[in-house]
Amino acid sequence: MADNRPINLSVPSAARMYDWLLDGNFNYEADRLACQELLQHAPTTKALARNNRWFLERVVRTLAEEHGIKQFIDFGSGLPTQNNVHQVAQDFHHDARVVYVDNDPVVLAHGRSILDSNAYTAVIDGDMRQPEAVLEREELRRLINFDEKTAVLFISVLHCVKDVDDPAGIIRRVVAKLKPGSFVVICHLVSDDRRIRDQVTELMRKQTGDNWGRVRERWEVDSLFENLIPHPPGIVDVTDWRPDSELRQHDRSVEWMDYGGLAEVPPGPAQPNS
Repeated sequence: MADNRPINLSVPSAARMYDWLLDGNFNYEADRLACQELLQHAPTTKALARNNRWFLERVVRTLAEEHGIKQFIDFGSGLPTQNNVHQVAQDFHHDARVVYVDNDPVVLAHGRSILDSNAYTAVIDGDMRQPEAVLEREELRRLINFDEKTAVLFISVLHCVKDVDDPAGIIRRVVAKLKPGSFVVICHLVSDDRRIRDQVTELMRKQTGDNWGRVRERWEVDSLFENLIPHPPGIVDVTDWRPDSELRQHDRSVEWMDYGGLAEVPPGPAQPNS
């Protein structure tokens, strides 16, 4: 489906800024300038982006290899880079199905141009703040069977969601559609330093035209896992989530972190705490 929305490349996007932080090529001057300003507040953010990407690789490998998951939904997928979800998953299951969901027109156009020839993937235009509408999309249903166990990924994206749009509610509404034994992966930008939280939140809201939520605290991310069963090592700085190489441990973000983990959907309907 063609996307005819106008693209304003003078306004940075979180997806293209992330691409620049990973030394990618699909970013523009506005994104690069925004990243340079971000690095003034949080100079180790490039390390944060790399560690986030390595976490994605490890957690998808774990889901495919150890849990036999063969279908994935990646909310806020961003621009395709090396070792995307489908590449990691299809190393273990050649027919692993992956649906990437984003609403950035540049992400959609580039993703579709790269993945058009892969019959087991799709890139769809969707807003994670309206998860039911996304999960009912024909393009998604073509690949995803909710009678089977599914992994849903929210990799470093829920900080783009404002409090009024209820990030925890988004998770609950997605989980309600999943078969027990399915998995949810969540990681979120957090800082223990209130100054960093406030400064980066204000910067990103200004730079992205208010298309941003906020940097949160760890306890707030813990609450996103309510009624889910975290798998070891639990909810942690993702640099420490089952690291596969000591070489990837030496360079970590100082000012803030990506905090999260892998959790399983329990048997039976999830019940809210009394």
